[in-house]
Amino acid sequence: MQILETTDVWHTLKTTEKPIVLYGMGNGADKILAVMETLGVEVADFFASDGFVRGHSFHGKRVLSYSEACEKYPDMLVVISFASSLPEVLVKFDEIDARFQTVAPDVPVSGDTLFTYDWFCEHISEFEAVYEMLADEESRSIYENIINYKLSGKLCYLRAAVSDEEQVMRELVQPESVRSYLDLGAYNGDTVRGMLDAAQQLKTVWAMEPDARNFKKLSLYAEGETRAAVHAYPYAAWDKRETLTFRVEGNRNSTIAQNGTSGIAVKQAKEKQIEAERPDAVLNGASVDFIKYDVEGAEREALLGSAETIAASTPRLLVSLYHRSEDLFALPMLIKELNPDYRLYLRRFPYVPAWDINLYCI
Repeated sequence: MQILETTDVWHTLKTTEKPIVLYGMGNGADKILAVMETLGVEVADFFASDGFVRGHSFHGKRVLSYSEACEKYPDMLVVISFASSLPEVLVKFDEIDARFQTVAPDVPVSGDTLFTYDWFCEHISEFEAVYEMLADEESRSIYENIINYKLSGKLCYLRAAVSDEEQVMRELVQPESVRSYLDLGAYNGDTVRGMLDAAQQLKTVWAMEPDARNFKKLSLYAEGETRAAVHAYPYAAWDKRETLTFRVEGNRNSTIAQNGTSGIAVKQAKEKQIEAERPDAVLNGASVDFIKYDVEGAEREALLGSAETIAASTPRLLVSLYHRSEDLFALPMLIKELNPDYRLYLRRFPYVPAWDINLYCI
């Protein structure tokens, strides 16, 4: 495993002599600022894209336009502090990266563990073990680039770790063989629709979504879907039947609050009690061909809660590996414990920061 970085982005921010200017506002910026505050790192200003700024202020500072920031700070260090997969935004990121020293610090979606160089060194044996588990060269290359990115925040590593979505669907998902599908983190039904579009033989779907607003949309969709029987459940995927505290965002980022937090310095969100259930209990012994795990940091519990199904059906799995810092080694190792015969393929689709990292288990 080739790791080129010997320090981390936080060290870069602590030691730079350039003015640090954050690109973006919102929850992502709040998380990055919270870490920087603990390190004693000061921010000179904030900016947003030209045409977006309309007298905004953020953390007591007027938000500059990009043009104003360029004029005021001709040699700034730009910190990208929001997430996007939109092609036009990714192009803008690359343009800024070509002009200024630019980083997009990795902060976890869930949990409080920062991906620092010291933390990586503490777990290097686990990372190396997973690297050896990966089934092909593309997976190993993506793994190296993701680690180098998470350490450094440099966009070059993300540009070097992009997979072809059509090829992934054709070679790894193999939708023509999918007749039954379990969607964990089904949101409003969009991923169910996508699977039905691709899998012409798909006849039975189980979909779990704990966010009430999302579940309402999912239920309406399920009632009207005629291509397959779609069974919707208002549960969080978990390793036992339990009542949990849930941070309601009304979007894909709603999360289970564990140990009093679901991430670093997250903004105040409405919390409510929701029911969690084992996917095994929802399936009740039914066989399934494909399972998608995208449950905002609860992937470990969801995997344990579907261990019986994995043992009985050996379904293909798609597991998100980007919500927690430890996901990159802990989840592949758990999957191998559940079934040593799985072949593990790592793929990543365009996103800044390193979201949309998926492990396909076959």
